[in-house]
Amino acid sequence: MGALDYLISNFCTVPRTKTKAMQTVEIKVKMDCDGCERKVRNAVATIKGVKTVEINRKQSRVTVNGCVDPNKVLKRVRRTGKKRAEFWPYVPQYVVANPHASGVYDKKAPAGYVKNVQTFPASSETEEKFMSFFSEDNVNACSIM
Repeated sequence: MGALDYLISNFCTVPRTKTKAMQTVEIKVKMDCDGCERKVRNAVATIKGVKTVEINRKQSRVTVNGCVDPNKVLKRVRRTGKKRAEFWPYVPQYVVANPHASGVYDKKAPAGYVKNVQTFPASSETEEKFMSFFSEDNVNACSIM
């Protein structure tokens, strides 16, 4: 029985198809009228795997839910004539640790949103370097002098 299992497992395998995971794709695209909105909605809704399409014209935002490739959705939106379409660059303000840091705040962002920029705190190595200038053990061993 062991030899039969070995032969079946190694030689009789069926290739598996790779399925995409369910995800949300958000795209920023300027839409001026109902026609633009309808054109973008119809173009995106016909992609295989799309479950829902939500459009917020006030924020210039298209949200697509489904088992889709984000780059394919962006490419389809650009084919409608919206060449300046891009992935949604904003996140809610409460997600960012320091929303008022340089490069994060954007005047074009909708209310309550800031740019999706990673801000890293100062590393502990630099803090240790500055703290080693002074020694409590030997007061006369100041490195600055």
